[in-house]
Amino acid sequence: MPKITIVEDVPSLADMYKFKFEQSGFEVVVGYNGEEGLQKITDQRPDAILLDIMMPVMSGDEVLARVRAEEWGKGIKVIILTNIGEDEAPERLKSLGVNKYIVKADYTPGQVVDVVKELLRA
Repeated sequence: MPKITIVEDVPSLADMYKFKFEQSGFEVVVGYNGEEGLQKITDQRPDAILLDIMMPVMSGDEVLARVRAEEWGKGIKVIILTNIGEDEAPERLKSLGVNKYIVKADYTPGQVVDVVKELLRA
């Protein structure tokens, strides 16, 4: 069973994605802010991370920088899931090894699940 950590500060969105991923056979853990998300990622060591950028306590790019600084975090697939256009995103995201950048409004939850499945197969 693939493991995914969802880091999203809007509970209704986080719970919706959690439900869709669980329906698709994933083991899911959710962090509702950057700091909680980083702790969940550290504890779970997931196969993939669905990561928002603009969050309280710690931003998504800071979470990703800390994950990538760990040996175990270098190979985790990371999908940025945000409403910020890619050209408005923090510049350092490019150097942190983002596998896919998704604008929430452009994808249904089912399509997000499909993207993650495809990345994990690659």
